[in-house]
Amino acid sequence: MNEQQAVIDRQQIYSLSCQYMRGLDRLDTELLLSVFSPDAYCEYGFVNGTPAEFVDYAISALNTHISNHHMIGNHPIEFEGDPNEACGEIYFNAYHKVAGEDGPLDIVIAGRYLDRYVKAAGQWKMAYRSERVDWSRTQPTQDPYFAGAPDSLLGARATDAVYRTDNRCWPKSSA
Repeated sequence: MNEQQAVIDRQQIYSLSCQYMRGLDRLDTELLLSVFSPDAYCEYGFVNGTPAEFVDYAISALNTHISNHHMIGNHPIEFEGDPNEACGEIYFNAYHKVAGEDGPLDIVIAGRYLDRYVKAAGQWKMAYRSERVDWSRTQPTQDPYFAGAPDSLLGARATDAVYRTDNRCWPKSSA
């Protein structure tokens, strides 16, 4: 594989993880399913099986949360042999605000996704995804920002501004 194609392929694979994270945060079943190949396998420990089984589990679990915010970091991708296959290790931080007995709790989970990707018909998809948790932290929510900025524009799930089709690239002025 030439270096230019490797850069293009790495960017396309990175975009899969970005779409995956958006799908989790926006509870977008269709988007989540779109990143997987038809015969993909998901191995998370708490749920193992098809992408549909994982997505059903994830949407049900995340739907009970007050909010979520998933981020990806280091994203090394390796190509060996077949130019239509690749492996990756994607670092992540996942924030979850959940209801607790004494008020909301902040849960932060950090770890890595171990992936195998396949390219078919010019499109990269996840053929295998496994989540490995490296650390987590749970503590009572502290939201002083909202007290000092009550007019903040908040993110949402399926109605988030990122899904607006009337002005996809957002206004160029305040008018």
